[in-house]
Amino acid sequence: MDRNFTPVNLGNADAYYALWQVTPRRSLDYTLANLWGWQEFYGLEWRFDERLCWVRQTRPEPRCWAPIGDWNAVDWTALLPAVGGATGREFIRVPEELVHIWQRASPELVETGEDRGQWEYLYRQEELATLAGNRFHKKRNHYNSFVKTYGQPDYRGVTDAMVEDVLGVQDDWCQWHECENSPSLLAENEAINRVLTHWDAFRGLTGASLYVEGRMIAFSVGERLDDESLGVHFEKGLNGYKGVYQAMNCEFARHAGAGLRWINRAQDLDEEGLRQAKMTYLPADFLRKYKVRVRPA
Repeated sequence: MDRNFTPVNLGNADAYYALWQVTPRRSLDYTLANLWGWQEFYGLEWRFDERLCWVRQTRPEPRCWAPIGDWNAVDWTALLPAVGGATGREFIRVPEELVHIWQRASPELVETGEDRGQWEYLYRQEELATLAGNRFHKKRNHYNSFVKTYGQPDYRGVTDAMVEDVLGVQDDWCQWHECENSPSLLAENEAINRVLTHWDAFRGLTGASLYVEGRMIAFSVGERLDDESLGVHFEKGLNGYKGVYQAMNCEFARHAGAGLRWINRAQDLDEEGLRQAKMTYLPADFLRKYKVRVRPA
């Protein structure tokens, strides 16, 4: 289990995408863009075998993530004892569906714990795209304020030629928020730069931006996760433009999420302010993930 791990890299993209496409539950955490973006911060590594890609982080401490591949094609009754080894093994960010598969295969070996901070927020696309009804009146008021001040949103899809402008918005945002004084914001800034500077390496990646008087003032970067879901990796708006986040969120859901059922806006990492902000958009469900300990056989 511990042999032959190598750093997550783009040279193995085809092998990873082949397994990703057959993974029953596709969490935003496990997209190649996310693994690559945060590779250095978490020291992310992977190992491929016949049916699965095993993922682990090495920083700030070694932790195993869930494997990627067709979970239903694996004989877990035979494999889990080997996974647990002589001393047991801890996993984090394990989607609920895989937890249930492991529990059915070897309930005596699987011990689970809730990890609320890793749950990914799922919103109905139609609700984010329209902000209709009394439940969303505050969000709609912010959106309408943006329209009243700046006109109908000048929404543009992100192309290769626009990546430099997106990075410029990110740089301005980082200066305003003093990223150099925040390890978490610095890490996110690095992830955004890693993903955007390798834009063409990722399948299904999509982006959009808002302009005011010819200036890019906001952007979103997302990814089609499956036939029903659009995940949002990053979203930034410049200070001084009232309603910019509500406008970017709504327009991205409306355009990039057209025809889909869900918008996945990632987890809150147990940050109270972030949790409150995500809850104000009234999630309809969660992609639940758990900590799992596979006990020794």
